[in-house]
Amino acid sequence: MAIQYKDDDIKVLSGLEHVRKRPGMYIGSTDINGLHHLIWEIFDNSVDEVLSGNASTITVTLKKDNSVIVSDDGRGIPIGMNKTTKLSSVDTVFTVLNAGGKFDDSAYKSSGGLHGVGASVVNALSSWMVVEVSRDGLLSQSKYEDGGKIVQPLQTIGKSFKTGTTVHFMPDTKIFKELRFNPSIVEERIRESSYLYKNLKIVFNDENTDTHKTFESKTGIGEYVEFINDGKSAINNVAYFEGKSHQIEVEVALQYTTSNSEIIISFANSVKTREGGSHETSFKTALTEVINYCARKWELLKERDKNFEGDDVREGLTAVISVRVPEKLIQYEGQTKNKLFTPEAKTAVSDVFYDKFMYWMEQNKKFAEKIIQKALTSRDARIAARKARQDVKALKNVNKLGSIKSSKLTPAQSKDYANNELFLVEGDSAGGTAKLARDKVHQAILPLRGKVINVEKAKLKDLLTNEEIVTIIACCGTGISNDFNIANIKYDKIIIMTDADVDGSHIQVLLLTFFYRFMKPMIESGHVYIAMPPLYKFTNNNSKKSVYIWDEEELEELKNKTANHTIQRYKGLGEMNSEQLKETTMDKASRQLIRVSIEDAALAERRVTELMGDNSAIRKTWIDNNIDFTLQSE
Repeated sequence: MAIQYKDDDIKVLSGLEHVRKRPGMYIGSTDINGLHHLIWEIFDNSVDEVLSGNASTITVTLKKDNSVIVSDDGRGIPIGMNKTTKLSSVDTVFTVLNAGGKFDDSAYKSSGGLHGVGASVVNALSSWMVVEVSRDGLLSQSKYEDGGKIVQPLQTIGKSFKTGTTVHFMPDTKIFKELRFNPSIVEERIRESSYLYKNLKIVFNDENTDTHKTFESKTGIGEYVEFINDGKSAINNVAYFEGKSHQIEVEVALQYTTSNSEIIISFANSVKTREGGSHETSFKTALTEVINYCARKWELLKERDKNFEGDDVREGLTAVISVRVPEKLIQYEGQTKNKLFTPEAKTAVSDVFYDKFMYWMEQNKKFAEKIIQKALTSRDARIAARKARQDVKALKNVNKLGSIKSSKLTPAQSKDYANNELFLVEGDSAGGTAKLARDKVHQAILPLRGKVINVEKAKLKDLLTNEEIVTIIACCGTGISNDFNIANIKYDKIIIMTDADVDGSHIQVLLLTFFYRFMKPMIESGHVYIAMPPLYKFTNNNSKKSVYIWDEEELEELKNKTANHTIQRYKGLGEMNSEQLKETTMDKASRQLIRVSIEDAALAERRVTELMGDNSAIRKTWIDNNIDFTLQSE
């Protein structure tokens, strides 16, 4: 029997103007992440209807005008009057801060946080919003403008034989500097949610690209693990565990592959907990304990051997953890809910996962022994890498590494790390030009000789014997892998600067793979960039004026407008003198940079594996399906 959702369930805990003055307090930031967070707040309202068993379909539409529509077939927000605010319940939810149906569990037993609060926040940060509710046989509508001001109180506009809520909103350009949603980011979140709820249908429409996709999973998070690991060599079939403890529903799906990477993705009430929390910590502890127990029991770990460390047993692991926590127990870190604090979740995951995983190991001994053998290999590699790190420190102590750094790195004069930049430059020749073009106070230059090692095919110990990689690690100051500490970063920006050709692109990819595998937080925190040197110098021979061109379309426009012209194609950084390189690529006032980000974590993992891994057949298939090698004559 469905839980009743009535007007009296809307509780009021007051002022949208405060949201507009301090948007970061509510959505984290006003950059692209905060912009997309608006969608999540409305989308999670619909997901909460799914959680309560009252909705089966959600539709998200990106409009050409950059507005967004989110609709569901849930119960619909109550349309009567709220006793406290003297407004309709719909207008209360969308215009009164700290009002919503989720402050107790009479309407929702669990939700992704206080999303009733989020509805008013989205309205506060929108230039306009239209809400339509189908409920009680009626279609009702409210309209708001200029940060949540009611311009049309809730009114009946027709009849309806269905139920649900539709929210159409336009983010306010006074709040958000860049008003353009990234469909890849939206699609990732939608895909994740479809895996979290079996048979939930989510429709995604992007009118800008005429994209229409439907996401629906029959098997849930186990299917998500398969999606992430597509293209990798699996050690075991996906193992799935579920149960309930301390009123918390727990789901875990995991699979080991022959890769070196570890991927753990966790959720609490459908919200991705990017920084983990109590549920993820408990999973890691239980996993390590079970594998150590079985390894001892089967004498794969000898008496003289120390227990496996967590890193040993997680190498090659892909796991998805999902918990559903009652509203009265849910505790997140901040409004953006990146980390779960609920202590009961730690106990619940341990209760459910430990025993079920132990049973699985006993019943699947063939797979289990392979997992333990991989942990043994990982342990040996860890010990070897530790020795290599000690060797690196020893080199530094005898000034060998110091001499490598000093002969290659041209350091910045300032110790103000927050304003310093490190350019990783392709080749000694371009490096020499960059040294002349740089801002000596804040810009450091590190020339790279040739292509660096492909870390996707290498062990950590191999990296630590590679001179180019060791120098990059030493210059960045953060350490790598498990020793990584973002607090020790010596530059605000690490900028990859290569030639605008195939070799330059290859070097970019190799470096990005290194950062992704061994310094991923550096990418996630926005410290890695790609420099954009121009492709052409276009000179008007009549006026003698020159401009730099970064794309073919702009070049064609200028060619059509200017009869008498000269075009210089820059095939490499070395073809520019220091003044040109400074003006086009290094000067903060005039350069163009691309900030590297991970928009779709699961897809990024798949692509790195496909394009940089050992399986050439999978790589060839991807290239055949995605690259057009047809040459068009000019």
